Amino acid sequence: MDRSPGRHFLQIPGPTNTPLQILAAIAKPTIGHRSAEFASLGLDVLKRIRSVFKTENPVVIFPTSGTGAWEAALVNTLSPGDRVLMFETGWFSTLWSNMAKALGLQAEIIPGDWRSGVKAEEIEARLRADVAHTYKAVAAALEAHPKARAVYVQASETSTCVLHPVPAIAEITRARDVLLVVDGITAVGALDLPMDRLGIDALITGSQKGLMLPPGLAFIALSARAWAAVQRATLPRFYFDLARERKGVAERSTAWTPAISLIQGLRVALAMMRSEGLPNVYARHDRLARATRAGAAAIGLQLLAPDAPSPAGTAVCLPGGVDGSGMFRYLRDRMRVTFAGGQDQLKGKIIRVAHLGYVGSFDIVTGLAALELALRHFGAPVELGRGVGAAEAILAEGLPPR
Repeated sequence: MDRSPGRHFLQIPGPTNTPLQILAAIAKPTIGHRSAEFASLGLDVLKRIRSVFKTENPVVIFPTSGTGAWEAALVNTLSPGDRVLMFETGWFSTLWSNMAKALGLQAEIIPGDWRSGVKAEEIEARLRADVAHTYKAVAAALEAHPKARAVYVQASETSTCVLHPVPAIAEITRARDVLLVVDGITAVGALDLPMDRLGIDALITGSQKGLMLPPGLAFIALSARAWAAVQRATLPRFYFDLARERKGVAERSTAWTPAISLIQGLRVALAMMRSEGLPNVYARHDRLARATRAGAAAIGLQLLAPDAPSPAGTAVCLPGGVDGSGMFRYLRDRMRVTFAGGQDQLKGKIIRVAHLGYVGSFDIVTGLAALELALRHFGAPVELGRGVGAAEAILAEGLPPR
C-alpha cells in the first residue's frame, strides 16, 4: 500500500465524509438518555428532521443501519401472507425483496433492467390486474392472489445510481388503497422528496448518506394511512416496533437505548443543512452530478444509467479490456481515492463516483482527475484533463460572487 503523505479521498455513496464540526459534537461527553438534557436534544432533532422529510408526521429514529429501517417498514405495516410489489432494479432492491420473502410475505418481483428506472405504467398495470397488458403471467398471479397491499421501491438505487420516478409511482398508489414505501437511503438530503405532498406512505434513510453522519442511525417516517396500517399489521416485531417507539417519543423518551453521540452530531448536521438552505443543498447535488456526468462523458466513458441518473452518485461503465476490479483496488490502495465498485452482475464492470452529503466542487475535480490517471495507467486511451475541464465548466455555475 502507498504510504505517501496526503489524505485519503472517500467518494463512495456511504459511508460518506463527516464534517469536523459534526465529529466534534459526536465526541462530546455522553449524557444520560433518560435525562432532561437528552429529552430536549431528542425533541429538537425530531422536530428539525421533519423539514428534511417534508412531513408533518413524526420521524422515528432507530440505532441501526438502513437495513433495519427496511425491516421496520415491512413488519410494522403488513401481515403474514400479504402480497407486495417490489422490483429487480439493482443489488439493494434484490436484498429488500429477499427480506420480504424471509418474513413470510408474497413478494411479486417486477423484473427490470439495472440500467434504467422503474416504469410507472408497469406498476399501474399490475395494480389494475389488467389481463390485456403484456405481462400475462403476472396478470394471472394477480387474479390468484389477494390484492397488493404495498409497493416498495428505491428512490435512488445505490448499486446502479439509477433514479426511480417516485412522484409518478406515488400518483398511482395514492389513487388506490395501496401503501407506497420508499427507500430514500441515498436520496434523502440529496433530492427533494416532499413526503406529504407526494403522498409517500413511508420514507426511510440512514445517517451515513446525505445527513453526513457516521453509520448507526436509521430514520423512518409514516403517513397517517401507514400509521393506520400499523394498527392492523400482525407480522411479529419487538425491537423495530414503531408504535412503541412513537409512544416513547411522546413521553419525551425512547423505547430503547438511543445512539446518544450520533444524535448530538445529528443536531449539528441539521443545523448545517438549514444554514445552507435545503433548496441550495439539492441544487449543489444536482450541479455536482451534472459535472461528474459531463466529465465522464468527456473522458469517453458511458454512463450506466443515462436516462435516469441519480444526484447521489454516477455509475460509469469501464472500457473493454480494463481490469475493473484491479483498477478499483489500485485507486483505493495506491492512489488513495476510494470509489465504489460494481455489485453482483456489475462487479468489475463499473465504477461509482459518489457526490452525496459533505461534498463540493473540488471533490469532483479530484475524483475525475484520479479516474483519468488510473484509466490511462491501465491502458485506456485517455487524454488527461478533458474530464476535469468538462466538469469545471459546470462547476463554475456554483462559484460564489466576488
